[in-house]
Amino acid sequence: MIARPLITLAAAALMSGAAAAGPVLKAEVTVSDAIVTVGDMFEDAGPLAEAPLFRAPAPGTIGTVPLKDIEAAASRAGLAQFEDEGLSAVRVARSGTLVGKEDLVALIEDDLAARGVLTGGMSTQTVFSREFAPLTAAAVAEPVSLVALRYLPGSSTFSARFAIAGLDKPVEVSGTIDLMVEMPHLASALPAGTVLGPEDIVMRPVPVRHADAAGFADPAALVGKALKRQSREGVVVKATDVAEPQVIARNDLVTVYFRSGPMTLTVKGQALNAAALGEPVEVINLMSKRVVSTTAIASGAVEVTAAGPLNLAGL
Repeated sequence: MIARPLITLAAAALMSGAAAAGPVLKAEVTVSDAIVTVGDMFEDAGPLAEAPLFRAPAPGTIGTVPLKDIEAAASRAGLAQFEDEGLSAVRVARSGTLVGKEDLVALIEDDLAARGVLTGGMSTQTVFSREFAPLTAAAVAEPVSLVALRYLPGSSTFSARFAIAGLDKPVEVSGTIDLMVEMPHLASALPAGTVLGPEDIVMRPVPVRHADAAGFADPAALVGKALKRQSREGVVVKATDVAEPQVIARNDLVTVYFRSGPMTLTVKGQALNAAALGEPVEVINLMSKRVVSTTAIASGAVEVTAAGPLNLAGL
């Protein structure tokens, strides 16, 4: 008879303690969205966790909310009581991410590539008409997006509008865009006749309009070729700037080969002109003093161009 009331009182005490437990105000809050919710501000927010309280500060900034404002906002959201833990204010921070010029340029390049303006092996040199200071956007999956791009390839001018997450107004930029392509340049100053190796060529971007005027040269096709003229460091190397390396120089002493069937005849001569492999060379026979037409076949060696008895007699 006596035990039952004691059990009832104990249960009531436990229920009273459970009822007293409720949402607890946090001292510091960090959010990523534009709205601070009950769940952001309170521990154990319960079913009201998704209810909005007030706007968050701008991305990347911090604000302080007085307790009285929190009480008013919580009351409007349906939260009548909470534990304030003796706090007089709560520090609310909103996370953010920096958006710089390189992010805007990347979006512009993506758009030009989608249009087919920017093709493989090309890049852009983008200059803004005004200096662009980095902006802080909301920390979301897509902090910045391109809304519109106006680009005139003929004049290279552009204007673009971007939406920055967390900012109410779009960002407008303008300037110029040069389409760039990699072209071979000389790594150092070299004299005429230098046979180019891979180490002599460096790839650097140049505007497409200049590349078209220069005439694109495949860097692989330049290796092993000789410069026609002395060239300074940093100049673009065009296909017309090189030639096959000379194997015969003017006034070189050469061996003249005459072949007819199984017979091979050689005589000594002097080249009257320079020539690369396979090019014609006029040679004076040092014995007969006759001039014969030959073809360069190796360094210091030429071959009579045509075979036959008359040519043999003409040696």
